[in-house]
Amino acid sequence: MPPPLYIAMRFIGYRKKAILLSLTGVILGVAFYICAQAQTQGFERFFIKGALGTSGAIVIGNRFQTLHTDILDRGAPGMLSIGHEKPRKFYEGINDPERIMRVVNEFSNVATCAPVLEGSAALATDFRQEVFRVQGIDLTLHLKASTLREQIVNGSIEDFQVKPFGLILGYELADKMRTRVGHDVGLIGLDGEHRTFRVCAVFQTGNLFIDEKYGYVHLKAAQSLLQRPYGVSHLMVKLRDPSRAPALATHLEQLLQHRARSWQDRERGSLQIFNLIRISAAITVSTIILLAGFGIFNILTLMVMDKVREIAVLRSMGYRRADISAIFLWQGFLVALIGSLLGCVLGAALTYGVSQIPVDIKGFLSTKRFLVHWSGTDYLTATAIAFVAIFLASYFPSRRAARLAPVDILRGSGQ
Repeated sequence: MPPPLYIAMRFIGYRKKAILLSLTGVILGVAFYICAQAQTQGFERFFIKGALGTSGAIVIGNRFQTLHTDILDRGAPGMLSIGHEKPRKFYEGINDPERIMRVVNEFSNVATCAPVLEGSAALATDFRQEVFRVQGIDLTLHLKASTLREQIVNGSIEDFQVKPFGLILGYELADKMRTRVGHDVGLIGLDGEHRTFRVCAVFQTGNLFIDEKYGYVHLKAAQSLLQRPYGVSHLMVKLRDPSRAPALATHLEQLLQHRARSWQDRERGSLQIFNLIRISAAITVSTIILLAGFGIFNILTLMVMDKVREIAVLRSMGYRRADISAIFLWQGFLVALIGSLLGCVLGAALTYGVSQIPVDIKGFLSTKRFLVHWSGTDYLTATAIAFVAIFLASYFPSRRAARLAPVDILRGSGQ
């Protein structure tokens, strides 16, 4: 054991109560940071999983035509530049989905893609009538591109598959219409004709808007209902690596001349909210660690003042300035190390405890329990914050101790 470390361990017991108080602050700061970040990221990842599972990593939609006007802008003498681009002219839907799908499936990052025909229809039951968003799907492709199978909470996909006029309703919509699996309901399309569909399953994504406003029918049934015998509204694309969606969406848009939006672009506002909440929680909880750091600073500063004669004796025995400084840095290191280790253990326990708390949240997201995400990065970040804060708190008292003049102290003239 290095002599400075041994002396630091002896000195650290000089003010036990104060050291324990600061150590407690570090433990709680690290633990609360881990727990807060786990909760925030848990809800964020739940939202992202729902977005990817419902709409895909990329949505390819309306065809567009770029319109240009030539505007001559005079720059340097004798030079003209042509610029300015008008907004695009969009044409609704995709008229040749098979060709687009063949091209998209050629990309290595694309796992699969599925056609979707979407529009508004009226859902009529004995209880009431409600306008909702109906999506016509190719079930085989849609199950590969989405998490619809995992979202089913009542009924079965197999029952829907064998019924040409089967219907899958969102959980909140089915509850609002007071209908359930096995009931016959009416769908009224653009032609005003009443068509009978059988509710085969009920799904729940956790996104209240989708669960309350959406339902699925077979693609052919939707084409008849929405009076669109050809083409689809959009293609949903599943990627092997969803984080690379923006770059691929930009490339596909230029290649296909169809609007392509990544999930990051579609959910930008919600992701920014989650990011701000995560940063706010990190800043708030980190103040606990910073306060513990101030406590360490005060303790070590007082210790330097109280131990001036011991420091002078050590210097007279041959200890260098760096050795004296190391004694106080080691004290800070020990507090940061013990505090971080115990804080990580407490943080894991708090995170697990929070994940077991039953709740009933409905609104932006719907869930029956607190959602948490276990990430080693949060533990490393919390530990790094603790070590940086304690190092800064220990550095300045250690420098002061190293600058003390042993001769003046031993003569009784230095403090």
